[in-house]
Amino acid sequence: MFVDEAKIKVIAGRGGDGCLAFRREKYIPMGGPYGGNGGRGANIKFVVDEGLHTLIDLRYMKTIKGDKGENGRGKNQNGANAEDIVIKVPQGTVITDIDTDLIIADLKNKNDEVIVAHGGRGGRGNTAFKTQSNPAPNFAENGEPGEERELKVELKLMADVGLVGMPSVGKSTIISCVSKARPKIAAYHFTTIVPNLGVCRSRSGKSFVLADLPGLIEGASRGEGLGDRFLRHIERTRVIAHVIDMSAFEGRDPYEDYLTINKELQEFNANILKKPQIIIANKMDQDVSKDNLKNFKSKIKDKDIKIFEVSAIANEGLDEVIDYLADLLDTIPTTPLFEDEAFESHVLYKFKKEEAYTIEKEDNVWIIKGDEVEKLFKMTKFNTDESINRFARKIRKMGIDDKLIELGAKEGDIVRILDFDFEFK
Repeated sequence: MFVDEAKIKVIAGRGGDGCLAFRREKYIPMGGPYGGNGGRGANIKFVVDEGLHTLIDLRYMKTIKGDKGENGRGKNQNGANAEDIVIKVPQGTVITDIDTDLIIADLKNKNDEVIVAHGGRGGRGNTAFKTQSNPAPNFAENGEPGEERELKVELKLMADVGLVGMPSVGKSTIISCVSKARPKIAAYHFTTIVPNLGVCRSRSGKSFVLADLPGLIEGASRGEGLGDRFLRHIERTRVIAHVIDMSAFEGRDPYEDYLTINKELQEFNANILKKPQIIIANKMDQDVSKDNLKNFKSKIKDKDIKIFEVSAIANEGLDEVIDYLADLLDTIPTTPLFEDEAFESHVLYKFKKEEAYTIEKEDNVWIIKGDEVEKLFKMTKFNTDESINRFARKIRKMGIDDKLIELGAKEGDIVRILDFDFEFK
């Protein structure tokens, strides 16, 4: 089963909790803090596997969750890091963050890999908080939560040449003649319902990958027929090969077919039409084909476009097409599929300071939200007075107390962070 798109949620592993412990041994007075740090949570990693050609495994994996790091232990023993979750995907996989619509990675090379969600760091044990002014800290941290993301995973096939055309014009027959691909061939529309790839070899020994894409019809870019479901696979190709039925067997005008296909490519992605094109005039063994081809050439505006006369059913003229494409590909550089602006940026803008929190009032409850304050809350262990006081100091340092007073909060009001309620003092 060919699956080329999936939406999944990934949750990286939480960091292990830090340990609160003290050294107590008979001949070691004032042993001091002895708690180790927690281990890092599992990263979620995508890795290219050349043996895969579909995303079917991801279709049934709605949520992928990493393991938590090991908790720290006494005797200053740090917890082990959790093992990364490795997800194998085909070459040509594009990963997009659904929330930001930015591309995380385009895995187009055979050894590509990317971490799409980072595991949380381990919480620090009380040994890590030892200072000259506080030689025996009575608190430790919880592990940091792992990243959570909603991802769209798309497969865009790695092919050098894409065969495009109306249904039943002979694309599948052509690829079966010039490669070892064996697509289904029958005398009805949309026989090809998934893309087929074949490796072609010219008479001079050069080779390239040819893609036979399901037939397009008018409105394909808007979802008609098989719609734009497979148009994405044309985006990586370096050459577009139009296959046109010159016999007009189904009563269509070959020139109108050519215009229709180019219009759908333009509406789907205007950059596709910037690629070099050739025209494969198929079914030239029919009596009317010569006249139709002459009429076609008189109408076509781009007089420099190369037109090849072939009969796929008789396997005539195809060697010349493959030889020409092999030589043409030598002159066309490989260009990246996406501009740099499309990718997720990891640049830290020093002069762009975002608010660390927001405060709203609902039903006489002050609700504090924000990634920074929520992470601080999740990593605090509220099991000792010293830990609670540390949390209060950090909240105060962030300016939350002053902001609450400015907004009119009074002593005794309820302040809520996530599901926990505090009394404002």
